[in-house]
Amino acid sequence: MPLQIITFELDGIDDAAYRAHADQQAPVFAAVPGLRAKIWLADEQRNVYGGIYTWDDSAAMRAHRAGAIFQQLLADPHLTGVAVSEFSVLAGLTTVTGGQF
Repeated sequence: MPLQIITFELDGIDDAAYRAHADQQAPVFAAVPGLRAKIWLADEQRNVYGGIYTWDDSAAMRAHRAGAIFQQLLADPHLTGVAVSEFSVLAGLTTVTGGQF
């Protein structure tokens, strides 16, 4: 199971405006093929927002990164400094420490 972390800063909108937008977008993410879960992140003090995504497989993760939702994120002038990190999950160790698959 791959994991992806995407972070960005807000520019020209505040936390409340971002959260209102995110409320509208959550159902869109719920329908993304191969997405197991998205954990929404917010650090208002440092102005860092984003998500931790868990995927069924690398193909689903790559398809999302090449798809319309991610491209809209990159094009949004209110979301800057987009950073993406991708990882493999060490399933055995994660299960020992309470992670579920």
